[in-house]
Amino acid sequence: MRLSPLALAVSLSLTLSGAALAQAPVVSEPVLRAHLSLLADDLFEGRGTGQRGGDLTVRYLETQAALIGLKPAFGNSYRQKVEIEGTRLLPGSSVVFEAGGKRIEPVLGKDIVFGTSSGRTSLAFEAPLLFVGYGVSAPDEKWDDYKDVDVKGKILVMMVNDPQPTSEEPDRFAGKAYTWYGRWLYKFEEAVRKGAAGALLIHTTPSSSYPWSVPANGFSHERFRLAGPGNPVEGWLHEDMARTLFAAGGFDLDALRERAERRDFRPVELKVNARVDLKSGIRQVEQYNVAGVVPGSDPKLKEQAVVYSSHWDHLGMDDEARAGAAGRKDRIYNGAIDNASGTAALLAMAAEAVKKPARRTQVFLWPAAEEAGLLGSAAYVKNPAVPLAKTAADLNLDSLNFAGRTRDIGVPGAERSTLYDTAAVVAKGMGLKLAPAIPDLSGSYFRADHFNFAKAGVPAFNVGSAVFSGDGHFEFAHDHAASSAKLVGFKKDYHQVSDEYRADWDLSGMVQQAQFTLNLGYAVANAPGMPAWKNGDPFGSVKR
Repeated sequence: MRLSPLALAVSLSLTLSGAALAQAPVVSEPVLRAHLSLLADDLFEGRGTGQRGGDLTVRYLETQAALIGLKPAFGNSYRQKVEIEGTRLLPGSSVVFEAGGKRIEPVLGKDIVFGTSSGRTSLAFEAPLLFVGYGVSAPDEKWDDYKDVDVKGKILVMMVNDPQPTSEEPDRFAGKAYTWYGRWLYKFEEAVRKGAAGALLIHTTPSSSYPWSVPANGFSHERFRLAGPGNPVEGWLHEDMARTLFAAGGFDLDALRERAERRDFRPVELKVNARVDLKSGIRQVEQYNVAGVVPGSDPKLKEQAVVYSSHWDHLGMDDEARAGAAGRKDRIYNGAIDNASGTAALLAMAAEAVKKPARRTQVFLWPAAEEAGLLGSAAYVKNPAVPLAKTAADLNLDSLNFAGRTRDIGVPGAERSTLYDTAAVVAKGMGLKLAPAIPDLSGSYFRADHFNFAKAGVPAFNVGSAVFSGDGHFEFAHDHAASSAKLVGFKKDYHQVSDEYRADWDLSGMVQQAQFTLNLGYAVANAPGMPAWKNGDPFGSVKR
């Protein structure tokens, strides 16, 4: 039963007393630290998808789940198979453009990055380029960049981000904040649904919120996806190359961008032809989600569940060494903060939760292949341990606070549902306040495992920290300036070989974050009804 937002708020005030909050057991710092230091050790080789380190991590997690006393989530097993396809672009592949009798050969890595998600080892074809603005088809926003144009057999060129707000419509597409329609993943998926020959995204740092090096690095490595239809070719165009291609067809990029901000925009044939020749190495990889259960104590409510999630994977081992900590060469992406921290926190939380079951069942889930595109959580949502209609919430942990205790806690995305009201009560009970909401200008809500639950209609959010937001907008209990600087400084370590465990870390903030998440989970697990989406939220109407 999901209560209305008003009814749930009333029930919260009656049930979430100090005694109720105290029911959640206490998370142990030594236990969390022990798991963190080991999972981030070179022994686990960066916990890479499709690599030996990933297999070791799965074995470690299922062993720990059994030792803790969690019940297997999938029949007699803690493992859930995730069938993944790995694709690596091979030498000799090319995308060449022709316009007005001219041949344009972009430099791979500098002007363009590309690959296939078709599952085919060899592809050779020609296709015209079609500019489709933002590539958005959003009935809820009364927006359609495709109109009635047939895009089959064409390579779509599109902008990243959402249509921008105007003085007449300041709140369209959430104003300045990102929506799901702005994410690159949505745009590639929409191209597949439309039956296009491919999709190329125009990169700018402001629109994507990261530099060109991010997609360039991503496409230079093996890419992973779940089985299913995919684009014959997909990738990114550097803005300078996009400008060159538009000009070759007789168009001005900026002028077409301006047209694409209007509702009456229609796709534009760029008068540019692409000749695609792709050779790819394809392999099938079996990875595993790991999950254990603390059965609920209530005879009826135990059929419902709260999920705690935190991905176990990172980037693994690279083929070549890069500059790591203290300038030494390193080829292991240890991923201490991202996300050995969350993985360890969930283990420490589960070790305590088994000692004192809540009324509803609690599921501790470690998804695979988050770094590859939230693949493990997507697989779980398709085949959950507890039906999604009976899943009260997903509380996700990703990249935890390593700089000390704070006086507040981040709950970005919780405001979409009554989880926000519950979080406020829980925070108050811990002597905390909720951190001020920050506009989601980079689409963070859509970039962690909780989002697959939200897409399926389950209230969910990432229990945030200043690490995840990367901006230091949190109030530290001690030496705020120095602690905040540590978190801001983590940006240089994010997805680099320098994200390594340090024995001198103050994990009090990490434990605090884990404790808040467990307290919140217990509050939800013991409440009379399940959380509900706020009226008007787009995910509130998603059907399971």
